[in-house]
Amino acid sequence: MGFKPLPMAIAVGIGLLIWFGIPVPQGVTPQAWHLLALFVGTIAAIIGKAMPIGALSMIAIALVAITRVTNDKPAAALADALSSFSNSLIWLIGVSIMISRGIIKTGLGARIGYYFISVWGRRTIGIGYALTLSELLLAPVTPSNTARGGGIIHPIMRAIAGSYESDPEHGTQGRIGKYLALVNYHANPISSAMFITATAPNPLVVKLIADATGAQIHLSWGTWALAMLLPGLVAMVLMPLVIYALYPPGIKRTPNAAAFAREKLQALGPISRGEAIMLAVFLVLLVLWAGIPAFILGPGAALDPTTTAFLGLALLLVTGVLSWEDVIKEKSAWDTIVWFGALVMMATFLNKLGLVAWFAGTLEKGIEGLGLGWMGASALLLLAYLYAHYLFASTTAHITAMFAAFYGAGVALGAPAFPFALMMAAASNIMMTLTHYATGTSPVIFGSGYTTLGEWWKAGFVMSLVLLAVWGIVGTAWWHVLGYW
Repeated sequence: MGFKPLPMAIAVGIGLLIWFGIPVPQGVTPQAWHLLALFVGTIAAIIGKAMPIGALSMIAIALVAITRVTNDKPAAALADALSSFSNSLIWLIGVSIMISRGIIKTGLGARIGYYFISVWGRRTIGIGYALTLSELLLAPVTPSNTARGGGIIHPIMRAIAGSYESDPEHGTQGRIGKYLALVNYHANPISSAMFITATAPNPLVVKLIADATGAQIHLSWGTWALAMLLPGLVAMVLMPLVIYALYPPGIKRTPNAAAFAREKLQALGPISRGEAIMLAVFLVLLVLWAGIPAFILGPGAALDPTTTAFLGLALLLVTGVLSWEDVIKEKSAWDTIVWFGALVMMATFLNKLGLVAWFAGTLEKGIEGLGLGWMGASALLLLAYLYAHYLFASTTAHITAMFAAFYGAGVALGAPAFPFALMMAAASNIMMTLTHYATGTSPVIFGSGYTTLGEWWKAGFVMSLVLLAVWGIVGTAWWHVLGYW
């Protein structure tokens, strides 16, 4: 059987209940309500992991075309169902994931990690900062936060812990492994918040904000990076200290770690041709995504971020750093293009058909009755949105289900549109801290056994409060300096 019966039955039941069992509310068209039924059923199936998300997305595309909820004409309905595959943001993430394969294939990611540990690895907290800095440097061109935190950084972290005989199987994880595992993980949500291309759902946030504001707010790669720079750096500095206070490692000094990292660097040998090219392409991408040529030479020198990503991939293919076989085998990229395309399509048409505006208005009226003022109301919306992630095992599903309505309600209640958009964008990544199933990276690191469930959840909740405070205080002050409000 290609699906899990119970989660699938629940998802189908929810969809049928909305479609046939609940009357269409006043102010909502039948088409919008029926699309909502398909959308909620799909999200329920994703949450319940009834099937792989890509397979569920294919089914959703088929159902949108078959039921003609967006258009009565079959050809037009099919065009609507496939419309998001021409969305440049979807291809930005897909192509960036393909590019990130070069970081793993060439060994550049491991080299960066071992280099920083060789420099700062004489104390346990220094190793923590080395892992954090490695995560930060890889983030702009590694849209799979799971590949970055779980596939590149985590093996390095485990090797360091193992060199100090800190092993969960022997009950010695408290020596150094628990601390490093938590730092390894909590660097991941922070770095994800700092760049559009640091995690796959971020471009979805960009699109939902643009849709909600009639394209009056469109966050470019550079605008996002600049806005998140200062709060992100402050969070990166504080996080290893907070984890250290919560779970102090048994081993405080680690002179052997630096020597261990230098041995690994020696084993890697001199920088290879592939690593040098990968590093050069990495720098080219950063320069173009940051809009530096346009800043120096004028608007005529600007490149669309997706065009830049295609250029980077083309350079890696031409130079042989990546082969076409590598690109074909990068399953996560193609999988992301499919599921991202389907969810963006459904979210787009829910907005076009007026459902999001109706729900935001309903939410607005409910909160307005509490008499909190725009600041209290927007804070309530932000907290409810973030901590609802305890109920989700997918950031994409959570963002798709809740972001547009909660953001729209906040703006309608008087929240300044730009800073509230940035706070909601940050919250969409901060929520990854909460649980051991919050995002793809969490089960990888939690599954290595260095922490108990209670320790993981405690660290997650504390870090969520710390990061909210950083973005709420440092972030809003920084955005005021930048003239964003």
